Amino acid sequence: MQLITEPAPSYLGADDVVDWHDEAVRRLAAELRATAGDETSYARSAFELVRDLVKHSWDSQDRRVTLSASDVLRERVGLCYGKSHLLVALLRAEGIPAGLCYQRLAGDDGTFSLHGLVAVFLNGRWSRLDPRGNKPGVDAQFSLDVERLAWPVQPELGEFDYPEVLVAAAPVVVEALRRADDMLVLARGGLPDTLR
Repeated sequence: MQLITEPAPSYLGADDVVDWHDEAVRRLAAELRATAGDETSYARSAFELVRDLVKHSWDSQDRRVTLSASDVLRERVGLCYGKSHLLVALLRAEGIPAGLCYQRLAGDDGTFSLHGLVAVFLNGRWSRLDPRGNKPGVDAQFSLDVERLAWPVQPELGEFDYPEVLVAAAPVVVEALRRADDMLVLARGGLPDTLR
């Protein structure tokens, strides 16, 4: 990703989705920080916690709808979007600039959906991370140098990466999650397929 000197201060901000001011989110961030040596170690710990200890809604067939970082932390479940919101919140809670990114991925049935990722600003550059959760065939890892995402895009299928690092969750994602009352129904055919 693009090298820049310093991201805008808004990449440290909170809102009702990336609600890092929530007491439980701040407490978890402080616990992780206490065992991490530097910012990179902290970011790795936060990534691995969200990837491994928060269940992915579809993989676990969990119908609960979670949107905000605090919801995801409390319920310990979320789609890629919610898991990304929690990771961004944990990073920002400890002063590490972070934002949200998206991919447009093809499904087996020829439809498309957005997949949520995180961008973290460390070592003078943005690096994308995918806290979605691993399973057979999916091996997302913490890496600041070479991307280790759940799904590298396949342009021949019409897939692509959106290049933007957004300060806030995409409105289409927030709207879809707020409208939903069953995460599995949403994942079967109601996920947004484009940012615009």
